[in-house]
Amino acid sequence: MEQSSHNLPFLQETILFLVLAGILIPLLQRLRINQVLGFLSAGVLLGPFGLALWTADHPMLSQLTFRDPDAVSVLAELGVLFLMFMIGLELSIERLLAMRLWVFGAGALQVGMTALLIGGFAWYFGNRVEAAVILGVVLSLSSTAVVMQIMGDQRMVNTPVGRAGFAILMFQDLAVVPLLVLLQILGKGSSEGAGTLVAITAVKSIGAIAGIYLIGRRVVRPLFHAMVGKGRSDVFMALTLLSTLGIGALTAAAGLSMALGALLAGLLLAETEFKHEVELTIEPFKGLLMGLFFMSVGMGIDIREVLRYPVLLPLSVFGLFLIKGAVMALIFRAGRIPLGEAMQGGLLLGQGGEFAFVVVGYALSVHFLDAATAQFILLVVSLSLFATPLAARLGSLLAGRWPASGDALPHADATLAALPDSKVIIAGFGRVGKMLATLLEAQRVPYVAFESDVAVVARERAAGFPVLYGDASKSELLRKAHADLAPAVVLTMNHAGAALGAVKSISREFPHVRLFVRSVDERHAVVLKRAGATMVVPEAFEASLQLSSFVLQAVGVDGEEIDRTLARERARHAGMWE
Repeated sequence: MEQSSHNLPFLQETILFLVLAGILIPLLQRLRINQVLGFLSAGVLLGPFGLALWTADHPMLSQLTFRDPDAVSVLAELGVLFLMFMIGLELSIERLLAMRLWVFGAGALQVGMTALLIGGFAWYFGNRVEAAVILGVVLSLSSTAVVMQIMGDQRMVNTPVGRAGFAILMFQDLAVVPLLVLLQILGKGSSEGAGTLVAITAVKSIGAIAGIYLIGRRVVRPLFHAMVGKGRSDVFMALTLLSTLGIGALTAAAGLSMALGALLAGLLLAETEFKHEVELTIEPFKGLLMGLFFMSVGMGIDIREVLRYPVLLPLSVFGLFLIKGAVMALIFRAGRIPLGEAMQGGLLLGQGGEFAFVVVGYALSVHFLDAATAQFILLVVSLSLFATPLAARLGSLLAGRWPASGDALPHADATLAALPDSKVIIAGFGRVGKMLATLLEAQRVPYVAFESDVAVVARERAAGFPVLYGDASKSELLRKAHADLAPAVVLTMNHAGAALGAVKSISREFPHVRLFVRSVDERHAVVLKRAGATMVVPEAFEASLQLSSFVLQAVGVDGEEIDRTLARERARHAGMWE
């Protein structure tokens, strides 16, 4: 019997995707094109409705196209899980409460108003009430992945409209939880036709979510504390994957979706001191898997269907931007954001979101939507994603046309300024770091500390210090901690090599940050200073000066003379490390 030369399923499709990822990701970054749009385009071009249609006439195309979209569906589902997991990490309870007026007030108002308007149109065009409700809610959601990248490119993240837009996106992401549960309930009800069964399903779903969340809070943090050793990135990766897939499996066993479980896993870890390190751990895989997900979405776009609706599709995309943009702009204006910026934010968040592909796909699988309606909605969402850069450019022109007046408030709401973006960052929380933290707290100066020893993190957090697990020499971690806004970054780690590596990394990535470093001795201080430290304090040198001060005082030397002597010694060495 002839056997295959390999036993790996979908090997050709996997290799083709990795080749595309290796070419597309750096190319899109260089051209400053949104990666989501790039992978969507690649999926359309190389998918079964693109160049694969000509494989019969041109056999060579079979090696360069995805003829079977099911071949990548499994990996695409993993991309959805990690997308949901990363969103859960952003939805920490502390962050939600800090921005509660915009998250729960403006966010709920936007989703409710938009869902009512779009759902009303869907019902008017012949959809059932249940289907119209689902379509209204799912189309009220925007694309976090696309919007946040454009905001970053246009330096809008720290502006009033950027912070307000991010808060609304947070609520939209949070709204996916009841939406997925609602789909489960309505799907049961439509198939069984029993109101009692619907009520029982609702109670079971809510109970399962609450149980998994409450039990997970008591399991996840102790598990990480018990298993994560100092510098063991392999164990950390394994536990992160276990949390995501394990909780996803629990929700699936409870009759809910794995995507909902991944979101719960992210929420659980967002409340722990491991949050930032988790984000860095899965960042490379998230990019690849999300790219695969959006490429698989592009594979499902049939260009021939687009040509069937040459008028209705563009009008639907325009109507989606018009409805969502108008609602968003009104809410931003109610939050005292200037008119031009409010219109800019409305257009930026006017597209459909990536969750539409998840929700509509599920609704189709349980026969909640017919195939024609589902295909049309996915086409509208896909085309709206492609139109977002153009809408964002139009929004920038409108913001320039109606600039903010001189008496406009600098912030849309006081709660948006509550996040401690500007804070001292302490790397290493031994005796030196802890002493500095104590003095900062006495002066009410905000700070955050990072420590790579999990036992130290557990002990000091129990004592009330804001210590997080992570390696502060990683520029990605410092970027998430807003190191560019920090008044000072202080390195207090014991290991000389780690301190030098951190100084080089930080001074390269954040050249304007004031970097204060503790060194082991004078020779180490010289090396750190040359590497880019703002100021270096040799621990042995300062200890010797303090000891000398006590000895001089004991032998009767005048106090002022002691101070002058120590000052001369510090000045003599200042040229080397200050």
